[in-house]
Amino acid sequence: MNLDMKKIGEYIQLRRKLTGMTQAQLGERLHVTAQSISNWERGLLLPDTATLPDLAHILDTTVDCLLTGGDCPLRFRRRMTVERLREAMGCIQRLREILGAEHPFFRTMVDALDARLNSSIETAFQREGAMDAYLCEALLFCIDQGDYVDRDNVKAGIANERAASAVIARLDAMGIR
Repeated sequence: MNLDMKKIGEYIQLRRKLTGMTQAQLGERLHVTAQSISNWERGLLLPDTATLPDLAHILDTTVDCLLTGGDCPLRFRRRMTVERLREAMGCIQRLREILGAEHPFFRTMVDALDARLNSSIETAFQREGAMDAYLCEALLFCIDQGDYVDRDNVKAGIANERAASAVIARLDAMGIR
């Protein structure tokens, strides 16, 4: 792996500025001089390897991202599948059966989901084809929250092509293949 000192320095500077710290403040936290920070940011020197974990933590990044100058792969919270969401929807339907549609616990959950996803979960339960659209809204929300969604899983699990294409378009826009 070739280290591009200039690119690493530019990334350190970008991350430092995003945190709102001066070179002196960052240096103080790392127990190095502001001149050392300046040398890193100008690509003249690299941080000592013992400093990298603390530097990454302070700049809210990873050592990998530091050493690649910001070229780091997307990291996901978890993998979300159409099947898992269908299972979750089944649990919600089961709660409705057990508690009733007007029970405060069920009503609060449904109202919160409807507001958050800008959709109607009860319509999804009642109308043919509406479930796929609702699942796709939920998948879009999952993607926005940092979950990994596999395009092949979407294509295989969502019959409504228009709804599935919205999810695939979002994946494309984010560079997720």
